[in-house]
Amino acid sequence: MSYRGFYKIKNPKKYKGNPTQCVFRSLWERKFMKYCDTNEKVLRWSSEEVRVPYLSPIDGRFHYYYVDFWVEILDKSGESREYLIEIKPKRQLKKPEMKGNKNSYLKEMKTFIINTEKWKSAEMYCKKKNWSFKILTEKELFGK
Repeated sequence: MSYRGFYKIKNPKKYKGNPTQCVFRSLWERKFMKYCDTNEKVLRWSSEEVRVPYLSPIDGRFHYYYVDFWVEILDKSGESREYLIEIKPKRQLKKPEMKGNKNSYLKEMKTFIINTEKWKSAEMYCKKKNWSFKILTEKELFGK
């Protein structure tokens, strides 16, 4: 079952972008949106507004990676910090293992290779802007 929809923003002044077009593509993303929208330490945020160019190792062409979230957070010292955040299941952070269906394995491997390149590009993009790139999994979102 696919969980997609529009998140209804409660604090539109915090949202950087069109608050009527805030799309979640999973319940995990919706949970993070609610966190950003209601947490007072989150100063501003956006969803899929930052695009990072990357070179695909699959086709050798440049593409754009729309990172799940950009957030500006007030840290413990009172400093403002900016992050690009990707939401992913922990299993997608590891190289897939060959089990069963060869076609499934090849599809998972292709996705893993592309995602790895996207994340490297996001790291470099953030470094240039003095931001940080983080991937949040079920561990960070749910403590699992």
